[in-house]
Amino acid sequence: MTTTPAHPQLRIGHVHLKVAEMDRALAFWHGLIGLEVTQRMGSRAAFLSAGGYHHHIALNTWESAAGTPPAPGTTGLYHVALLYPDRAALAGALKRLVAADWPLEGAADHGVSEAIYLRDPDGNGVELYRDRPEAEWPRDASGQLNMNNAPFDLRALLAEAA
Repeated sequence: MTTTPAHPQLRIGHVHLKVAEMDRALAFWHGLIGLEVTQRMGSRAAFLSAGGYHHHIALNTWESAAGTPPAPGTTGLYHVALLYPDRAALAGALKRLVAADWPLEGAADHGVSEAIYLRDPDGNGVELYRDRPEAEWPRDASGQLNMNNAPFDLRALLAEAA
């Protein structure tokens, strides 16, 4: 076990998800979430991104075509989190979900961020969120980070959508 911390500029590069049906997955990740398809390999794989990156999300059916989601209570991906640049952009994402009548699983104000939770068509957990500026993060009396799980007013957020 290492005690040397990872480089501070380390970032998650992409997430690769197993899906049952490519067109259905693309309808969600491209059609609803709005990621751009950067490359598609027929019905077997697709790569999607925001802002011209090669891919943030990859989808494949290599081991999962016509498959079912993992059973509750098993290990695996809890969720993939998509970080929006600001509250207005997150409000726009919520507006698209509401317009599509996409079911939400929850929402929370974590003090450091505001988050919306849902599932993609294959049952993968998805978090759409925005970070607050670090100066606004909640801290305890000793200065340690003090995240929480408070209610997040989605009606107020939706009212901010353009």
